[in-house]
Parts: sequence; structure tokens; C-alpha cells
Amino acid sequence: MTQFYSAAATALGGRSGFASSSDGRLKVELSTPSALGGDDGPGTNPEQLFAAAQAASLLAAIRKVARAKGMDVPADSNVTATIALDGDSDDALILSVALAADIPCIDIATATQIVEEAMRICPIARATGDHVSAIVNVD
Repeated sequence: MTQFYSAAATALGGRSGFASSSDGRLKVELSTPSALGGDDGPGTNPEQLFAAAQAASLLAAIRKVARAKGMDVPADSNVTATIALDGDSDDALILSVALAADIPCIDIATATQIVEEAMRICPIARATGDHVSAIVNVD
């Protein structure tokens, strides 16, 4: 197997600290949301970062699947990923993902088929697989 790309990031301070990538392109302040007992400071959090990564990765996979079918995905197509932490206590939080794909100018049946195929090749969707509950809607 050939490795095409790798990325590394380091976090300091956990949910209330900083994270940065090894190449210096990503530098973010982290803050714990008040819902998780934090100060709800100005920084982002792991769930927001994961949502952005999931949305971007799935949209790239959608474009790849559509291209293989000879279709163009409109520039204003988008994916929204909503990441939730559910559970009974801080010790047993469960991650869930809700994905909404909006692919204008492609009929809903075709768009649904494209998204289903994209979920099978999206690296993040594959990595989380059966470990994360995912709900996908296509508009």
C-alpha cells in the first residue's frame, strides 16, 4: 500500500488549550463548550474541527464519484456535518454524526446514489465506519 499523504497535529492543554499542525498551517485556540463544563471561550473544539473535516472530505468524495459518472457537481454544492456528543455522563460520551448534502441541479435520486457511493470511498466516513452513528440526508 502506498501512503499518499500524512498530517500531524499536536494539542496542548486538552479541550482548553491550543492545537497546531506540524507544517504550521493550522494553529487554533481550543475552548471547552459550557455544555461540557467549560468556559465557552473563544476557541474552537474537537467536534467543530471534526465536523469541518468530515464535511470537506465527503464533498470531495461526492465530486470524485460524480466525475467518474461524467457529471459535474455545481460549485455551490455543500455538505454540512453536525457532530454531537451524547451519553449519560462525561465518562461515556458517544459521538454521532448527521450529514446533509446539498447538490443543486442534480435530481434527488441521482444525488442520493452519488452520496451513498461517496460514503463508501470517503476516508473519514470509512475510518469511523460502524463506530460512529451516521445519518445522511440529501437535499
